Order: sequence, then C-alpha cells, then structure tokens
Amino acid sequence: MGTIKLKNIRTYSYHGCLIEEGKIGSDYVVDLEIKTDLRKSCLSDELSDTVDYVQLNKIVEEEMAIRSKLLEHVGHRIIMRVFNDIPEISRILLSVSKLNPPIGGDVEAVTIELEEYRS
Repeated sequence: MGTIKLKNIRTYSYHGCLIEEGKIGSDYVVDLEIKTDLRKSCLSDELSDTVDYVQLNKIVEEEMAIRSKLLEHVGHRIIMRVFNDIPEISRILLSVSKLNPPIGGDVEAVTIELEEYRS
C-alpha cells in the first residue's frame, strides 16, 4: 500500500448556511489523502499504474464549485466522487477548511475532517 496526499488545495467557493455566503463566497483549503497500492507504479514508472493526482485535484475543484450549506456535505460528495471515479483507492482522509468564517470572532478557519474506507 501507499499514500498520495494533496495538501492545501485552494478554492474560492460559495458554501454556507447564510444567503450572503452564497453570493459573496469565501476562501477554502482542502487536504486530500488517499491509500492505494503503489507497488506497480514504483517499478514501472508509468502514470497508468498509479492514481493520477491531477484527476484527484480536478474532482476536488469540481465538487467545491457546487454550493452546499454544510462543509460536511461537500466533503461527503468529494469522497463519494473519488471512490466512484477511481476504484483503486481503498481509503480517503479529507479535510475541508473555511478560512475566516463569519462567526463573529477572530477565527482563522473552521475545518471538518472525514475518513472513509471502501466497503
């Protein structure tokens, strides 16, 4: 087994329960970690023998572009899409952070973390 990590994927998205959040938007950071078998690609040096992190990044960007009220919801969509599109992945650890959330305090970010295993 092996791990592929995409750290600090930055997006400008429109998630949130407030109507204003859907109009104004906010900065987000996503971290995605996947488990997969990397033994074949270690030997072959071929992209076709591994999980393409360009595809992972594209999935995150596309799902972050679809408005959700809750970070949990968009996170779940990202996980389901990764599992559906890339059968070689056995585990996903995902965090979605909203930077400078409008919660009436000096808070750098609010983050949710989800971990799922392929069933």
